Amino acid sequence: MFTEDTLKGEVILITGGGSGLGLSMAKLFSKLGAEVAICGRTEEKLRKAAQEIGVSGNRVGTYAVDVRDFEAVGTMMHRIVDDFGALTGLVNNAAGNFLSASEDLTPGGFKTVVDIVLHGSFNCTHHFGNLLIGQKKQGSRWGDWKSRRMGDGNEGRNERRNDGRSDGLNEGRKVGRTWGKSGGSVHGSILNIVTTYAEDFGSAFVLPSACSKAGVLAMTRSLAFEWAEYGIRVNAIAPGPFPTEGAWSRLFPTKKFEKQYLGRIPAGRYGDHEELANLAVFLMSDLAPYITGECVTIDGGEKLSAGQFNFIDSLMSRGKLKAVFKMMKLAR
Repeated sequence: MFTEDTLKGEVILITGGGSGLGLSMAKLFSKLGAEVAICGRTEEKLRKAAQEIGVSGNRVGTYAVDVRDFEAVGTMMHRIVDDFGALTGLVNNAAGNFLSASEDLTPGGFKTVVDIVLHGSFNCTHHFGNLLIGQKKQGSRWGDWKSRRMGDGNEGRNERRNDGRSDGLNEGRKVGRTWGKSGGSVHGSILNIVTTYAEDFGSAFVLPSACSKAGVLAMTRSLAFEWAEYGIRVNAIAPGPFPTEGAWSRLFPTKKFEKQYLGRIPAGRYGDHEELANLAVFLMSDLAPYITGECVTIDGGEKLSAGQFNFIDSLMSRGKLKAVFKMMKLAR
């Protein structure tokens, strides 16, 4: 379904793109033609990730930023535009999560997750949206910039990248479709990574994450309607269990936990990163121009059993669970 130019002409920012699912999406976006920007708090991790992403030959930029800092996020967005010439897509992937009995949560622990997930997603979305809205009001759409980058078959010329290399743009592929009441071209896409417990059921033992992700999902649907006027699509993906370094150990401390959890998945296996990345490509690309306000679940049917971490309550007594959670906290 995808070709090496499926995302050509796109410049996509992925928060938390230095590892895990964010890195997997970044690598596939780049492989399929996009120029990619990744941000996170650890500069060294971002540099290593950029080396993996850059194997495709397409440009990648790294930005050491804490998404909780509204002003810093705004500065980053403008830097990306200066560096790449545009910014056409945003993936809100940065997250935090840990297991805890809700009665044992501290205000600080609750706030940390909410600040990263909900406030961080708002900060990035607010700045990104205003950049695009400002461009449309000025009559200088990045959709037009994208068309020039792709080539419309009539110019017969190449355009130069910021790094001096030729893009080879005379390929004859049109981009941009009519969108919004004012008839503007599709020129911006936001993808929010939520969870299967963001709606319907919630989940025990991950209250800060459940509250935060539910807020992000509400933001997804609210802005999909409100910002359609400006040609901005907003969608979400709700992943089930996809093993990642770091996050996996915080949520599955023992093999017993992991085995019990696997038994809840009708598909009988955990997700592969490439499966989620393929879905992200589709939603961010011109293959899905009429899809907005949707949340696509990818979990092997796990959501059907309700409450992603509710099963933990059946593993042992509440007292023993609290002791396990305390040990996990000390290990962080």
